[in-house]
Amino acid sequence: MHDLLNPYVLQIGIFILVNCMLAMSMYLPLSTGQLSLGAAGFMSIGAYSSALLTLKLQLPMPVGIIAGGLLAGVAGLAIGIPALRLSGVYLAICTLGFGEMVRVVLNNMEITNGALGLNGIPQLGQSLVKILRDMGIQARALGLSVPQFSSLLTIIVLFILLVLLVLFIYRQGKSRVGRAYEAILGDESAAQAMGINVTYYKVLAFVQGAIIAGMAGALSAHVTFFISPADFNYHKAVEVLIFAVLGGSGVIWGPLLGATLLTLLPEALRFASEYRMMIYGALLVFMMAFRPQGILDASTWRRLTAWRTRKQKSVNKEGVSS
Repeated sequence: MHDLLNPYVLQIGIFILVNCMLAMSMYLPLSTGQLSLGAAGFMSIGAYSSALLTLKLQLPMPVGIIAGGLLAGVAGLAIGIPALRLSGVYLAICTLGFGEMVRVVLNNMEITNGALGLNGIPQLGQSLVKILRDMGIQARALGLSVPQFSSLLTIIVLFILLVLLVLFIYRQGKSRVGRAYEAILGDESAAQAMGINVTYYKVLAFVQGAIIAGMAGALSAHVTFFISPADFNYHKAVEVLIFAVLGGSGVIWGPLLGATLLTLLPEALRFASEYRMMIYGALLVFMMAFRPQGILDASTWRRLTAWRTRKQKSVNKEGVSS
């Protein structure tokens, strides 16, 4: 238990949860066949919006996070509609250019403090600790230090938000919207011939992904309490894409698995830090060569769930016979 409450372990847990949210922001556009590299741009809009609203205007943190997500959604709408004419690598280049444009603007604005970034952003964990302390709940009473208590509270909040997000996307996948996404991914022309409003659903998926990326960026700003334009560069956009590519974009659990593995992998390879990027790149090349659909695809997930069902039936039969 003591090892799990290590500040380093808790910090890794926080990064995994934030990256899982970013992976979900990539899953939605991919579920309609849109290859977007704008996650870093939307993330930066959410992060800077929330940071400025809480730092300069002293607004409550939840207001800043929601506003950050909504502003990123507005930017997603502004980019998504004209970019509908593009597909594949052309859309990827367009969204990547958008992200770089946002980064350059942030780098040259006085209110964002330019390349030096924003420091002293209100921290999520410390705010929660203060609220609980006012309610009479102290970290020492629970046998925890204040940093441990702060990190644990952050993990709990992020985990709840991630569960709600996954439930929303899972339920949406079973609804009319999800079936429209699936039809567009399968064959856009056939979906349009069947009466599905392809334009509406593609923009909807794009904007949903932008909102989630914006909120993840806002949460990230309130976790690290420092942001700079360098945090949202080209490498970040590619990293978020790889979450879905490695884990598999065919099922909702694939990007979550990819985000978890790719957050843990750099930490696991610290003993070979000089060769870490080489190992990282070789793993991705191996995946693209032998399993381009990612670790988890729809058929793999069906086999896993079928095996679990058979095992449950076997356990039930043994229970009845005994």
